Amino acid sequence: MVLTILRKSPDMTTATTTAPQTTMVAESKRAYQILHLGYTVAPILFGLDKFFNVMTDWVEFLPTFVTDAVNGSVVMGVVGVIEIAAGIGVWLRPKIFAPVVAAWLGLIIITLILAGGFWDIALRDFGLLLGAVALWRLARAHA
Repeated sequence: MVLTILRKSPDMTTATTTAPQTTMVAESKRAYQILHLGYTVAPILFGLDKFFNVMTDWVEFLPTFVTDAVNGSVVMGVVGVIEIAAGIGVWLRPKIFAPVVAAWLGLIIITLILAGGFWDIALRDFGLLLGAVALWRLARAHA
């Protein structure tokens, strides 16, 4: 759908042009709101689950050289706190924390690759990383 705008051309004749309706801005705002909510709730829920292991046993996603050096539950506790903080940060300051979440997802991808055998989850997390970058770009316009 387009909006027709009348304007004066340099030779003082009337010309018409078309411009996108404000619905594009509204749709962009809705996309931002969806991503903002999603990237707030998901990290908080995943972070909380690092303490309860309801969704999965998170330690299995750590490379063995990590679990050989440190208790996996301790590592996941730290990860959980970071993820909860990241989710709260996205809610309060999406322009700052959306790229932080993207970087965090990049670290998770590297960890999954080092752990071996988790290429499908690494690819999914790459999609989430792209969503965090999109949130960051939209937050620059809407936050």
